[in-house]
Amino acid sequence: MQRQVALIKQSLFDQGYLDEQFMELEELQDDVNPNFVEEVATLYFKDSARLINSIDQALERGSFDFNRLDNYMHQFKGSSTSIGASKVKTECTMFREYCRMGNAEGCLRTFQQVKKEHATLRKKLEHYFQLARQAGPKETARRSK
Repeated sequence: MQRQVALIKQSLFDQGYLDEQFMELEELQDDVNPNFVEEVATLYFKDSARLINSIDQALERGSFDFNRLDNYMHQFKGSSTSIGASKVKTECTMFREYCRMGNAEGCLRTFQQVKKEHATLRKKLEHYFQLARQAGPKETARRSK
């Protein structure tokens, strides 16, 4: 089970879903807070769902307030960076560039990609955390070799 958890985590890095920041979070996890990373990720997904909804509503209005969209995405990017969500962060950066250029079509297209990467990461991390819980709390805090 431990090996499976390590392999799944490594695949998340190899596929570019996570970066070193995720490892930094895992290093903060200990016996006192054995589910620290999972709790942080849960908060991230809860907050990012709120931001996705806000961006969806802003885009549905049709009159693009690029400053507001950029502000929402700035928050989303910051949250994504803090947990090491590399692919989501990259797409957030693209969206913000389209906002700066005033490119509504680019914003719409990139936002679909943001949502796709976000949903994929959520699914993959849920699976990872489920296996990590089964393996025991110490496994989530170990750095894979």
